[in-house]
Amino acid sequence: MLARSTQTNEPGRCATLLPILALFPQPLALIEVGASAGLCLLLDFYGYDYGGRLISPPRRGAPVFPCAVDGQTPVPTALPQIVWRAGLDLDPIDLADPERIAWLETLVWPEQSDRLARLRAAIEIAKASPPRIVAGDLRRDLASLAAEAPKDATLVIFHTAVLAYVASAAERSEFARSARSLRNFWVANEAPQIFPDIAEPVIETRPPGGFLMSVNGEPVAWADPHGAWLRWIADPPTACRV
Repeated sequence: MLARSTQTNEPGRCATLLPILALFPQPLALIEVGASAGLCLLLDFYGYDYGGRLISPPRRGAPVFPCAVDGQTPVPTALPQIVWRAGLDLDPIDLADPERIAWLETLVWPEQSDRLARLRAAIEIAKASPPRIVAGDLRRDLASLAAEAPKDATLVIFHTAVLAYVASAAERSEFARSARSLRNFWVANEAPQIFPDIAEPVIETRPPGGFLMSVNGEPVAWADPHGAWLRWIADPPTACRV
């Protein structure tokens, strides 16, 4: 623990990201900031269960992530079309290294055996179809990576529980400005204190422990930090317009 940093790569967060991605013009090009091993870049490789509304995984052995949703959530009926994907991380996790895999598993809380099983299944998917993860700093290297995305796809930059590790509020604001300037969709899934100006209009509706999901700086939903539930707070066509 003294030699490593927290790099939780919880693929269950894909269940809260999927309803947002399904609203964007397809096909999509994805960049995940703080990608760790890149498991959340493979969200079209998994299955999802939204309270009995099932999206089956496209391949045998893929995990199915459960997510409790409210009646306002625009539950998708199919997986998004993703034609390009890349991650950005200070220290990408190499899934060919058993010690790095063991560390990812250690970051799952001991009693959450189902979550650990789904993580292990997602790791096997990523080993077979490894996403590209670029070593770099979100404060400097995002624009150059975004420039590589295909121009005929909708670019989506997303991150979860990453900006808390950028201590400077000024640097977080500069990152937000940069992400918005790339003529894309920017999806943030962070604790509300990370961007208090975004959270302020809806903070009184926050469920205990909820992360705020926003699109281009507009609140969209409250989400469980590990993807177990989603509560919609926005009108989808308004919230998800460039």
